[in-house]
Amino acid sequence: MLRIAVPNKGSLSDTAAEMLAEAGYSGRRDSRKLVHTDARNQVEFFYLRPKDIATYVGSGALDVGITGRDLLLDSGSAAREIAALDFGDSTFRFAAPAGSGFAELADLSGKRVATSYPKLVDDFLRARGVEAEHVKLDGAVESAVQLGVADAVADVVSTGATLRAAGLEIFGPVILESTAVLIGGPNSHPDIDRLLRRLQGVLVARKYVLMDYDLPVEQLEAASRIAGGMESPTVSPLHDERWVAVRVMVPADDANEIMDRLYDLGARAILVTAIHAARL
Repeated sequence: MLRIAVPNKGSLSDTAAEMLAEAGYSGRRDSRKLVHTDARNQVEFFYLRPKDIATYVGSGALDVGITGRDLLLDSGSAAREIAALDFGDSTFRFAAPAGSGFAELADLSGKRVATSYPKLVDDFLRARGVEAEHVKLDGAVESAVQLGVADAVADVVSTGATLRAAGLEIFGPVILESTAVLIGGPNSHPDIDRLLRRLQGVLVARKYVLMDYDLPVEQLEAASRIAGGMESPTVSPLHDERWVAVRVMVPADDANEIMDRLYDLGARAILVTAIHAARL
């Protein structure tokens, strides 16, 4: 039975559960439940703190897990990234009080840096020849400078509004672009590949739609240049030999633009259908 670690709370928890459900797995119904067995799919889910997942998987106690790339790198465990899952995106940056003289990484040398990810930040700085003192905090690191425990901070940044509200401004390069990832450890399990295919199928289903339309035969090559599909469009004859029916997979974000271009080309009866699952 495949043993899978899943975040039990935090920003990754709900989306990870939704993704597994879309991939055909059953999940827990009681949020207090720490272990759930999906006998039909021969998997066992363990609901753990996101920060602990890489440790459990890296030790071999569990086969695979879903966590953040930032948490994986900060854990120092032997777990490895198998695939990005494209949710829970975050960006890590350095910040310091406006006008404090921090402009580049070298300015952090010998200074105190507050962060919830000490190993991640230390590895980043050491790789660039900068030695700094790390102040580990579990949250609200933007208050560290004002309270006098740090000279600068390293934290997740989205709009930067929280940092600006604390009188801080971003400087230096991006530390890490993080996202949710599927991770594996030392164990080799035959069902890991099946889990990966299912999750990748969910990603495809979320990013693409099916487009069906009728088209004059002589416009087929031009239409294929607009929307070529994964390999090529599926083309079927119609009763009227001057027309064909075409089915193609297109990126969901581009669907309306593609519809407009196909209509201008002469396509009619253009329909778009959501994809619920896929294997490519």
